[in-house]
Amino acid sequence: MAKIIPFRGFLPPLKLAKEISSEPYDVLSSDEARKIVLKNKKSFLRIIKAEVDFPISKIPKNKSIHNKAAENLNKFIQKGFLIEDDKECFYIYKISKGGHSQTGLIAAVSIKEYDNQKIKKHEFTRPEKEDDRTLHINTTKANTGPVFLVFKNDGNFQNQFSKYSQRPSDIYFEASDGSIHSLIKIQDKTNIDSIKRYFQSIDNLYIADGHHRAASASRVHKNHIKANQNYDCKTAYNYFLATIFPHDEVQILGYNRLVKDLNGLNKERFFIKIKNDFILKKSSKKIIPYSKGVFSMYFDKEWFTLKLRENIIADDPVLGLDASILQNYILKPILGIHDPRINSRIDFVGGSRGLGELEKRCKLDAKVAFALYPVTINDLMRVADEDKVMPPKSTWFEPKLRSGLVVRKFD
Repeated sequence: MAKIIPFRGFLPPLKLAKEISSEPYDVLSSDEARKIVLKNKKSFLRIIKAEVDFPISKIPKNKSIHNKAAENLNKFIQKGFLIEDDKECFYIYKISKGGHSQTGLIAAVSIKEYDNQKIKKHEFTRPEKEDDRTLHINTTKANTGPVFLVFKNDGNFQNQFSKYSQRPSDIYFEASDGSIHSLIKIQDKTNIDSIKRYFQSIDNLYIADGHHRAASASRVHKNHIKANQNYDCKTAYNYFLATIFPHDEVQILGYNRLVKDLNGLNKERFFIKIKNDFILKKSSKKIIPYSKGVFSMYFDKEWFTLKLRENIIADDPVLGLDASILQNYILKPILGIHDPRINSRIDFVGGSRGLGELEKRCKLDAKVAFALYPVTINDLMRVADEDKVMPPKSTWFEPKLRSGLVVRKFD
């Protein structure tokens, strides 16, 4: 059973929604965020990446950064940049970009469901990132960014929710990346109860993106229980902000790899080692990987296709992923990258930037680039159902959810 509840969200006024909403905190670097904020002081990045309000030479420790985030959030509310709804709502959220469209629900989701593993994970979290997000939640006393969840759609979601999407949008705008965002409030009790019942029939939710936000919300919840013997089971800290989509509407792009050197190999030795497990062919043009087990490689100003030899394709839900194949057959044994989470010789580029970005980076600071075929949402759910973990940087969801469209405060 997926337990969700409506809440009184803080939303930007329609005329300011485009200006205020921003990319998620973990999509932009601090330098990229700072450039945006220099041009737009109303950007929600001033709350989710509050280091942008400090000089580069004087960025303080995390506590001061999150104090600034809380200060900025309160200022946004005081100035009318974020306005609290007068009723508890669910929010229908539709995103469209480049011919793709997906419709989901913004709601508060039970942390108990997360702790009881009814909300399933496919990634490890890093303690330092958990610490940072926990401090952010505690200091701002808010969920400033949603956890991106999916559920297995039995085909009834569209029938259930199509009537809502016909209503006039409360927020509608086109973002700078060409994505179109639409938000519709559901306030009446009859429809709220109907939505609750629908989700009560769903066995599991799956985290698509936002593992650190979910884990941090759980930590905050546990800390409040420890600190208060009379803890109210209905308190806002028992839930976290989430956007929930049917699995068959989300879009995953490839998450590509760049490596800065050949681990001491020359071109000839590098190619010989690759050919042990792959069929290597030179290409006269860029080729987007067209199936599982097929990679595009850019090296020495040329494109190549790498096709895994069929006798070594694994049926294991993790080992069979292209990110695992590349790691286990090229990155680790040939290029010496044993842990891509911490190795500074590797970098990752989201598929939305295209193959041209790989060419560009190989001219600047990389020696070789690999483009991967995208993971499917069924791959992700299979890994989560078996309580396993994907390799780091396996999924790039596109289009990105906007932060600052709906904020959930705890008091």
